[in-house]
Amino acid sequence: MERTQKIIIVVIAIILLAVGGFFFFGKEKTAVKKIDLSNDGKSQSYPIANEGPVSPISGLSCENWNKRPVAVMQPADVQARPAAGFSEADMVIEMPAFTGSVTRLMGVYICNIPKEIGAIRSSRHDYMALAKGLDAIYIHWGGSHFALDLLKKKFIDNHDCMTGSYCERWPVTGKMRLEDTGHIKKEKVEAMISDSKYRTENKFSGYAHQGEAPMEERPNGGNLRVAFKKPYDAEYNYDKETNSYLRVWAESNDTDRNNDKRVAPKNVVVMFAQSEQITNTQDYKGKGLMDPWAEVEEIKNTGAESISGRYNNMQIGDPWYDHIDSGEAHYYMNGKEQVGTWKKDRTKDDSKLMFYDQSGQEVKFVPGQIWVDILEPGQSLRWTPVN
Repeated sequence: MERTQKIIIVVIAIILLAVGGFFFFGKEKTAVKKIDLSNDGKSQSYPIANEGPVSPISGLSCENWNKRPVAVMQPADVQARPAAGFSEADMVIEMPAFTGSVTRLMGVYICNIPKEIGAIRSSRHDYMALAKGLDAIYIHWGGSHFALDLLKKKFIDNHDCMTGSYCERWPVTGKMRLEDTGHIKKEKVEAMISDSKYRTENKFSGYAHQGEAPMEERPNGGNLRVAFKKPYDAEYNYDKETNSYLRVWAESNDTDRNNDKRVAPKNVVVMFAQSEQITNTQDYKGKGLMDPWAEVEEIKNTGAESISGRYNNMQIGDPWYDHIDSGEAHYYMNGKEQVGTWKKDRTKDDSKLMFYDQSGQEVKFVPGQIWVDILEPGQSLRWTPVN
């Protein structure tokens, strides 16, 4: 009897250990398992809705689909808000103009040139490289020393509003400063292009597109926060009905000065790229790069009017001062988030800014505006989905 009891006790102990081990190790595996809600890391693709003559950027049908884009430098300064034109842009690119601080934007227009575009601000070399990759005609009001040195070499078809009579100024009112008043009207853009005898047919290869998700597959909402330094921070609230992202700028609804229309891109891209101020203490030649100081006069280099540390450089694959030309990217379309990479070949000055998913395939955007935000490492990005 005693032996039988021992056997029973041993069997019970083995069973308890097995059951306990199952629950212990089973929970361990469940806890570390990562669930990807974005179709297991692969981009969900829907049949394209628009075919034929469409904008190579937005994928929308329009009369001007084969015209060259117009890329306009525009400020993020609070005094210059609301901006004119962004609701009609095919693409907007936003990034720091000073490391960790002030941002600047470049509106890119193909399908529609707004009745007014403004305010217009100075040129920066980072934006020029991106505009060149879009085959755009670049409009700016002055520029950094480094950008102007490159423009003298006719790197890109451009118009400087400091010369000629195409650009105008609004009256200085309220919070606006003089530098917040520069703008250009649609008919003046067209006249400038004609008078400059610039090529008008677009050679940009374009971005891939997919159809919009059907209503029943769209989430009920979502919030994206892009934490540029305040007051340049932005949020995007996903709207199921329009399948777009309602933009909030420093806690205020972002609207277009021209028409009071809410700025609401269909696609938001957030890229991460390193940033630094251009200083005369760095060995650019030693890194195999162009020396930004080669044509800067001594008084602005090491003299009393030195501009060392005044202007920013983003590592986004420009052909002059960058040694990095790829990085992490996050995509928001159809109410969902995807993670992938961006790439701009720094060996080609007209290379296209490419967007890839996790599988290395080119991302397919929803037809409509693409808004690109470029964050520095350490700046916060937060997506809060609502199912």
